[in-house]
Amino acid sequence: MERGALQEGTTMQRYELDAWLGDDHGLDENQLAELLQQADEIEDRFPDPDDQAEKHVALVTAYKLIKGDESVIDELAMDRVKARAAESRALAGLQQAARMAGAANESAFARRARVDRMTVRKWRDKR
Repeated sequence: MERGALQEGTTMQRYELDAWLGDDHGLDENQLAELLQQADEIEDRFPDPDDQAEKHVALVTAYKLIKGDESVIDELAMDRVKARAAESRALAGLQQAARMAGAANESAFARRARVDRMTVRKWRDKR
């Protein structure tokens, strides 16, 4: 399955879906129609051109579920758990760095850490 199937602001056409899936997709005509409908709904949910990765994951998920592969739910749940754990670790490190930055400019630190200044102030117990 190639990645760029859903282009910004368009409705997926059947030939695009066929190209995205390739020859050995294992779907019947009803399943193809359902996946095409899901592709249109995905495009409506993610109209922003910056959401291509999200569209791709949503479409792959729809494909797998239509094929009866519900293990994708467990895989996505585990991805989310890992992402939350990584975020928690990163925030702990950034908080420590903010506390050790001393008199450094809070705004500059916030920009570098990609958080807002009030978050930095909270980490420094100034809020």
